[in-house]
Amino acid sequence: MKFAVKAWSSGGGRSGLLQLGGCPLDTPAVLLSTRKGLPFFLSPDLLSSLPSPHSRLLHLCPLHFFEGLSLQTVSSMGGLHKLLSLPDHHYLSVLRDSIDCVPDPSATNKFGASFDTPYGRFLVKPADYVDMISSMKPNIWATLADEVPNTVSAKRNKTSVERTLRWLDECIALSPVGCGAIFGSIVGGDSVEERRRCAQDVANRSLSGYWIGGFGLGENTENLAALMNAVTECLPDEKPRLVSGLGTPEEILEGVAAGVDLFNSAYIYDLTLRGFALIFPAESIKADLAKFVSVGSGGDRTKINLRETGFRCYTCCNHTKAYIHHLLNVKELLAHILLEIHNTHHYLGFFASIREAIREGQFEELRRQFLDKTDCVSE
Repeated sequence: MKFAVKAWSSGGGRSGLLQLGGCPLDTPAVLLSTRKGLPFFLSPDLLSSLPSPHSRLLHLCPLHFFEGLSLQTVSSMGGLHKLLSLPDHHYLSVLRDSIDCVPDPSATNKFGASFDTPYGRFLVKPADYVDMISSMKPNIWATLADEVPNTVSAKRNKTSVERTLRWLDECIALSPVGCGAIFGSIVGGDSVEERRRCAQDVANRSLSGYWIGGFGLGENTENLAALMNAVTECLPDEKPRLVSGLGTPEEILEGVAAGVDLFNSAYIYDLTLRGFALIFPAESIKADLAKFVSVGSGGDRTKINLRETGFRCYTCCNHTKAYIHHLLNVKELLAHILLEIHNTHHYLGFFASIREAIREGQFEELRRQFLDKTDCVSE
């Protein structure tokens, strides 16, 4: 893995180039959520319909494989790429997925991190996690972390930082040669001081990059910028930063402004499952923000709810909306397949427009215009 920053924009935001297996990926970029290595509603033959190469960056949650194939079987087949016959895709392993496998801080202890999954509660120790990585062979993996919500006490939050740092060193020591690039985990809950302390400590290690955890667990969004900046200000510029738990366009723009390069989010899956389609201008936000239109009930100016009865009467010129509305209401899986393809295309276009704005030195203008347009709707 190689990474280089190529451009900075006034007011925050940076654009870079991430090289994985000879495939160049521009950043900021998003990891597509997967279920056992594949996007939730897309079969392998449909992956080619997505924009390339940025659709090739996939999030891997090893806990998904606790049901079905054993780690030994995956390892004997040569890892996840060979198991799924996806040699040109790139997997980045983070244990949480914000949908099925979420941190359970009440059951986490000094030995390992606890996760609630559809198969029960699991305590994952550093040695267990490294075994998963050795078997699945992702391109990049984030070390084990003790993630906590903002509702925990200051003492518990401090403990989570100390455990995460200890597990980081254990993961590094246990990792075999050639098991992928290691991203050091950074936590700290809703405390600027603890996040800064954790980031400073992690930055002292020899790592390929950094994973910023602990978001999407109920934190106060008003503190998001301060929490993000407290971390990124402590990290070296020449290494990539990944964050989990930020997914809405507003959150993505905040993360980019703080200097984040990669985003891991279940946003596309969540919208698709609930029958929403993204509609905000994405391919060239700078030029198209004026095209925002009122969508009535069931949505806002970033998305529409295709379950709403208002879409039942659309005729030929709006057939796509009417058809997906019909599929959703008769509970056909094809509705989610079509929606995931649309939402993924749209979301990747959003990131492309961000990269373009950064390269042109106009990211802050893009962010301000986008937030102004969406805020006027809520008012």
